[in-house]
Amino acid sequence: MTGKEIAEIDSLGDMGLDGFAPYLMNRIMGRYNAALQEEMSKLGLTTPQMRSLAVLSVRDGILIRELAVYAVVQQSTLSRGLDTLAQNGLVLRQPDPDDSRATRIFLTDAGREAFRRLWPHMSDAYHAMFVGIEGDEKQAFIGTLQKVLKNIRKHDF
Repeated sequence: MTGKEIAEIDSLGDMGLDGFAPYLMNRIMGRYNAALQEEMSKLGLTTPQMRSLAVLSVRDGILIRELAVYAVVQQSTLSRGLDTLAQNGLVLRQPDPDDSRATRIFLTDAGREAFRRLWPHMSDAYHAMFVGIEGDEKQAFIGTLQKVLKNIRKHDF
């Protein structure tokens, strides 16, 4: 579709759901999350909690407001999820040394173990999304997603 053709689309009906990227991304993430549901349930985790552990496995010790952005969870929902994770010994809250009003979140050893158990299932679901898609095409797709995120993001990360 050319830029002119895209500009001439007047409605979602003209575009169709299969041509509307937000719809496709939501469907993909819905299926990805559903693929992990059984293992998350075994670990007593919700999707926001799983996302939090995943982010913390890469960016441990970040501020709650940063974790909310990375985990794509509203801060109020995240706070409740973090309460449960802390009660279960999976994360630790610590005051930020530079700002007493801010809190940093860290994985505990138990949190790392829970994520270690979940990761193979996350990896399998991720690889299943790309069956039949060559490496170059996959890299181009990821590169396009990174550009789209850069276009719409509100934060520097």
